Amino acid sequence: MSSRLDRLQGKVVVVTGAGSGMGREVALLAAQHGARVAVSDVNEQGLAETVDLLKHAGAAEVRSDRVDVAARQEVIDWAAAVAEQFGTVNVVVNNAGVSYAGDFEEMPYDDFDWIVGINFMGVVHGTKEFLPHLIASGDGHLVNISSLFGLISIPGQSAYNATKFAVRGFTEAVREEMIVNRHPVKVTCVHPGGIKTGIARNGRKVAGTDVQATDDFFDQKLAKMTADKAARIILEGALAGKPRQLVGLDAHALHQFGRIAGARYQDVVARVAGRMNPGKKIV
Repeated sequence: MSSRLDRLQGKVVVVTGAGSGMGREVALLAAQHGARVAVSDVNEQGLAETVDLLKHAGAAEVRSDRVDVAARQEVIDWAAAVAEQFGTVNVVVNNAGVSYAGDFEEMPYDDFDWIVGINFMGVVHGTKEFLPHLIASGDGHLVNISSLFGLISIPGQSAYNATKFAVRGFTEAVREEMIVNRHPVKVTCVHPGGIKTGIARNGRKVAGTDVQATDDFFDQKLAKMTADKAARIILEGALAGKPRQLVGLDAHALHQFGRIAGARYQDVVARVAGRMNPGKKIV
Protein backbone atom coordinates (compact mmCIF):
# COMPACT_ATOMS: atom_id res chain seq x y z
CA MET A 1 0.00 0.00 0.00
CA SER A 2 1.37 3.41 -0.94
CA SER A 3 2.29 5.89 1.74
CA ARG A 4 2.37 9.67 1.77
CA LEU A 5 6.09 9.29 2.44
CA ASP A 6 6.52 7.69 -0.98
CA ARG A 7 6.28 11.22 -2.38
CA LEU A 8 9.85 11.67 -1.15
CA GLN A 9 11.17 9.38 -3.89
CA GLY A 10 13.88 11.30 -5.70
CA LYS A 11 13.28 14.48 -3.68
CA VAL A 12 16.01 16.40 -1.86
CA VAL A 13 15.55 16.58 1.91
CA VAL A 14 17.72 18.81 4.09
CA VAL A 15 17.94 18.23 7.85
CA THR A 16 19.85 20.21 10.48
CA GLY A 17 20.83 18.68 13.80
CA ALA A 18 20.98 15.27 12.13
CA GLY A 19 23.79 13.89 14.27
CA SER A 20 21.34 12.27 16.69
CA GLY A 21 17.75 12.13 17.89
CA MET A 22 14.85 13.31 15.77
CA GLY A 23 17.07 14.86 13.12
CA ARG A 24 18.83 11.56 12.49
CA GLU A 25 15.53 9.68 12.36
CA VAL A 26 13.94 12.19 9.98
CA ALA A 27 16.90 11.84 7.61
CA LEU A 28 16.80 8.04 7.83
CA LEU A 29 13.08 7.86 7.20
CA ALA A 30 13.38 10.17 4.20
CA ALA A 31 16.24 8.07 2.79
CA GLN A 32 14.26 4.86 3.27
CA HIS A 33 11.56 6.35 1.08
CA GLY A 34 13.92 7.23 -1.75
CA ALA A 35 14.98 10.77 -0.87
CA ARG A 36 18.39 12.24 -1.47
CA VAL A 37 19.52 13.82 1.77
CA ALA A 38 21.77 16.64 2.97
CA VAL A 39 22.49 16.56 6.70
CA SER A 40 24.38 18.80 9.08
CA ASP A 41 25.35 19.00 12.73
CA VAL A 42 28.10 20.46 14.92
CA ASN A 43 28.76 16.99 16.34
CA GLU A 44 31.03 15.49 13.70
CA GLN A 45 31.13 12.04 15.31
CA GLY A 46 27.35 11.84 15.54
CA LEU A 47 27.05 13.13 11.99
CA ALA A 48 29.45 10.47 10.70
CA GLU A 49 27.35 7.80 12.43
CA THR A 50 24.24 9.19 10.76
CA VAL A 51 25.93 9.06 7.35
CA ASP A 52 26.85 5.41 7.91
CA LEU A 53 23.24 4.64 8.82
CA LEU A 54 21.98 6.51 5.77
CA LYS A 55 24.26 4.57 3.46
CA HIS A 56 23.25 1.30 5.10
CA ALA A 57 19.61 2.30 4.56
CA GLY A 58 20.32 2.63 0.86
CA ALA A 59 20.18 6.41 0.53
CA ALA A 60 20.43 7.39 -3.13
CA GLU A 61 22.72 10.33 -2.40
CA VAL A 62 24.07 11.80 0.84
CA ARG A 63 25.85 15.04 1.61
CA SER A 64 27.02 15.84 5.14
CA ASP A 65 28.59 19.01 6.54
CA ARG A 66 29.63 20.27 9.93
CA VAL A 67 27.49 23.38 10.29
CA ASP A 68 26.86 25.61 13.29
CA VAL A 69 23.37 26.91 12.53
CA ALA A 70 23.99 29.91 14.78
CA ALA A 71 26.82 31.00 12.47
CA ARG A 72 25.10 32.81 9.61
CA GLN A 73 27.89 32.56 7.07
CA GLU A 74 28.23 28.81 7.62
CA VAL A 75 24.54 28.33 6.80
CA ILE A 76 24.80 30.65 3.79
CA ASP A 77 27.73 28.65 2.40
CA TRP A 78 26.11 25.31 3.19
CA ALA A 79 22.81 26.15 1.51
CA ALA A 80 24.61 27.30 -1.62
CA ALA A 81 26.70 24.12 -1.72
CA VAL A 82 23.67 21.87 -1.21
CA ALA A 83 21.73 23.61 -3.98
CA GLU A 84 24.71 23.39 -6.33
CA GLN A 85 25.24 19.68 -5.70
CA PHE A 86 21.62 18.54 -5.87
CA GLY A 87 20.24 21.14 -8.25
CA THR A 88 17.10 21.62 -6.15
CA VAL A 89 15.78 21.43 -2.59
CA ASN A 90 12.29 20.10 -1.83
CA VAL A 91 12.11 19.69 1.95
CA VAL A 92 13.97 21.54 4.70
CA VAL A 93 13.70 20.45 8.33
CA ASN A 94 15.20 23.03 10.66
CA ASN A 95 15.61 20.67 13.59
CA ALA A 96 18.87 21.65 15.32
CA GLY A 97 18.23 22.68 18.89
CA VAL A 98 19.57 22.75 22.43
CA SER A 99 18.14 23.12 25.93
CA TYR A 100 18.98 25.40 28.84
CA ALA A 101 17.26 24.87 32.19
CA GLY A 102 17.07 27.08 35.24
CA ASP A 103 15.49 30.22 36.61
CA PHE A 104 15.89 33.32 34.46
CA GLU A 105 17.17 35.48 37.31
CA GLU A 106 20.22 33.22 37.56
CA MET A 107 21.02 33.05 33.83
CA PRO A 108 24.11 34.78 32.45
CA TYR A 109 23.51 36.73 29.24
CA ASP A 110 26.05 34.62 27.37
CA ASP A 111 24.10 31.41 27.94
CA PHE A 112 20.84 33.10 26.96
CA ASP A 113 22.47 34.35 23.76
CA TRP A 114 23.78 30.84 23.10
CA ILE A 115 20.36 29.19 23.09
CA VAL A 116 18.76 32.03 21.10
CA GLY A 117 21.51 31.73 18.49
CA ILE A 118 20.88 28.04 17.92
CA ASN A 119 17.18 27.51 18.59
CA PHE A 120 15.83 30.66 17.00
CA MET A 121 18.45 32.24 14.77
CA GLY A 122 19.41 28.80 13.49
CA VAL A 123 15.84 28.39 12.24
CA VAL A 124 15.90 31.91 10.79
CA HIS A 125 19.18 31.23 8.97
CA GLY A 126 18.00 27.88 7.60
CA THR A 127 14.70 29.35 6.46
CA LYS A 128 16.23 32.43 4.86
CA GLU A 129 18.91 30.57 2.90
CA PHE A 130 16.85 27.60 1.72
CA LEU A 131 13.54 29.34 1.07
CA PRO A 132 14.48 30.59 -2.44
CA HIS A 133 15.37 27.01 -3.40
CA LEU A 134 12.13 25.66 -1.95
CA ILE A 135 10.16 28.22 -3.95
CA ALA A 136 12.11 27.43 -7.12
CA SER A 137 11.45 23.70 -6.69
CA GLY A 138 7.72 24.23 -7.25
CA ASP A 139 7.09 21.63 -4.54
CA GLY A 140 8.61 22.98 -1.34
CA HIS A 141 8.06 21.99 2.26
CA LEU A 142 9.52 24.05 5.10
CA VAL A 143 9.45 22.32 8.49
CA ASN A 144 10.54 24.23 11.59
CA ILE A 145 10.77 22.45 14.92
CA SER A 146 9.31 24.35 17.84
CA SER A 147 8.16 22.47 20.94
CA LEU A 148 5.27 21.84 23.28
CA PHE A 149 7.04 24.65 25.14
CA GLY A 150 6.28 26.86 22.17
CA LEU A 151 2.59 26.50 23.11
CA ILE A 152 2.70 26.72 26.89
CA SER A 153 5.32 28.05 29.29
CA ILE A 154 7.07 26.13 32.06
CA PRO A 155 9.01 27.56 35.01
CA GLY A 156 12.71 26.86 34.74
CA GLN A 157 12.47 26.91 30.94
CA SER A 158 12.24 30.64 30.25
CA ALA A 159 15.09 30.69 27.72
CA TYR A 160 13.89 27.55 25.96
CA ASN A 161 10.30 28.84 26.00
CA ALA A 162 11.44 32.15 24.52
CA THR A 163 13.15 30.46 21.57
CA LYS A 164 10.38 28.00 20.86
CA PHE A 165 7.61 30.61 21.04
CA ALA A 166 9.76 32.70 18.67
CA VAL A 167 10.06 29.78 16.23
CA ARG A 168 6.29 29.38 16.31
CA GLY A 169 5.51 33.04 15.60
CA PHE A 170 8.19 33.29 12.93
CA THR A 171 7.09 30.11 11.16
CA GLU A 172 3.41 30.98 11.18
CA ALA A 173 4.16 34.40 9.67
CA VAL A 174 6.35 32.86 6.96
CA ARG A 175 3.53 30.44 6.14
CA GLU A 176 1.13 33.36 5.76
CA GLU A 177 3.59 35.10 3.46
CA MET A 178 3.84 32.00 1.27
CA ILE A 179 0.04 32.04 0.93
CA VAL A 180 -0.16 35.78 0.25
CA ASN A 181 2.58 35.63 -2.37
CA ARG A 182 1.24 32.37 -3.86
CA HIS A 183 4.55 30.58 -3.50
CA PRO A 184 4.47 26.78 -3.87
CA VAL A 185 5.80 26.12 -0.38
CA LYS A 186 3.93 24.36 2.43
CA VAL A 187 5.06 25.47 5.89
CA THR A 188 4.69 23.38 9.04
CA CYS A 189 5.53 24.29 12.63
CA VAL A 190 6.15 21.17 14.72
CA HIS A 191 5.50 20.97 18.47
CA PRO A 192 6.94 17.78 19.97
CA GLY A 193 6.25 16.80 23.56
CA GLY A 194 8.64 14.56 25.47
CA ILE A 195 10.77 12.66 22.94
CA LYS A 196 13.47 10.15 23.85
CA THR A 197 16.52 12.14 22.73
CA GLY A 198 19.62 13.53 24.44
CA ILE A 199 18.52 17.16 24.29
CA ALA A 200 18.00 17.56 28.03
CA ARG A 201 21.02 15.52 29.11
CA ASN A 202 23.29 17.31 26.64
CA GLY A 203 21.90 20.77 27.39
CA ARG A 204 23.07 23.46 29.77
CA LYS A 205 21.78 24.22 33.26
CA VAL A 206 22.22 27.26 35.46
CA ALA A 207 24.87 27.00 38.14
CA GLY A 208 23.71 25.11 41.24
CA THR A 209 21.15 22.97 39.44
CA ASP A 210 20.94 19.31 40.43
CA VAL A 211 21.95 18.11 36.98
CA GLN A 212 21.41 14.40 37.59
CA ALA A 213 17.93 14.89 39.05
CA THR A 214 16.93 17.20 36.19
CA ASP A 215 18.17 14.79 33.51
CA ASP A 216 16.63 11.74 35.18
CA PHE A 217 13.29 13.52 35.53
CA PHE A 218 13.19 14.30 31.80
CA ASP A 219 14.35 10.86 30.69
CA GLN A 220 12.13 8.87 33.05
CA LYS A 221 9.02 11.02 33.46
CA LEU A 222 8.69 13.24 30.39
CA ALA A 223 10.34 11.50 27.41
CA LYS A 224 7.64 9.05 26.34
CA MET A 225 7.89 8.80 22.54
CA THR A 226 10.75 7.33 20.53
CA ALA A 227 12.55 9.58 18.06
CA ASP A 228 11.75 7.34 15.09
CA LYS A 229 8.01 7.51 15.79
CA ALA A 230 8.26 11.29 16.16
CA ALA A 231 10.10 11.50 12.83
CA ARG A 232 7.29 9.68 11.02
CA ILE A 233 4.66 12.00 12.50
CA ILE A 234 6.74 15.04 11.53
CA LEU A 235 7.29 14.03 7.91
CA GLU A 236 3.75 12.81 7.35
CA GLY A 237 2.36 16.04 8.80
CA ALA A 238 4.64 18.14 6.64
CA LEU A 239 3.79 16.27 3.45
CA ALA A 240 0.11 16.64 4.30
CA GLY A 241 0.65 20.40 4.44
CA LYS A 242 -0.38 20.74 8.07
CA PRO A 243 0.32 24.24 9.42
CA ARG A 244 0.80 22.84 12.93
CA GLN A 245 1.89 19.34 13.88
CA LEU A 246 1.66 18.22 17.50
CA VAL A 247 3.81 15.21 18.38
CA GLY A 248 2.83 13.02 21.33
CA LEU A 249 -0.18 12.64 23.60
CA ASP A 250 1.40 15.06 26.08
CA ALA A 251 1.63 17.74 23.40
CA HIS A 252 -2.03 17.26 22.45
CA ALA A 253 -3.25 17.17 26.05
CA LEU A 254 -1.32 20.16 27.34
CA HIS A 255 -2.08 22.21 24.23
CA GLN A 256 -5.79 21.63 24.81
CA PHE A 257 -5.43 22.38 28.51
CA GLY A 258 -3.75 25.70 27.71
CA ARG A 259 -6.50 26.61 25.24
CA ILE A 260 -9.30 25.79 27.66
CA ALA A 261 -7.73 27.32 30.78
CA GLY A 262 -6.50 30.46 29.04
CA ALA A 263 -3.85 32.47 30.86
CA ARG A 264 -4.83 30.81 34.15
CA TYR A 265 -2.98 27.67 33.02
CA GLN A 266 0.16 29.42 34.27
CA ASP A 267 -1.05 29.28 37.88
CA VAL A 268 -1.79 25.57 37.63
CA VAL A 269 1.57 24.83 36.02
CA ALA A 270 3.40 26.88 38.64
CA ARG A 271 1.74 24.98 41.51
CA VAL A 272 2.44 21.58 39.98
CA ALA A 273 6.03 22.49 39.08
CA GLY A 274 6.62 23.85 42.56
CA ARG A 275 5.79 20.44 44.02
CA MET A 276 7.86 18.44 41.53
CA ASN A 277 10.90 20.64 40.85
CA PRO A 278 13.60 17.92 40.77
CA GLY A 279 16.43 20.19 39.72
CA LYS A 280 16.11 23.19 42.02
CA LYS A 281 19.30 24.54 43.46
CA ILE A 282 21.07 22.52 46.12
CA VAL A 283 21.65 24.66 49.22
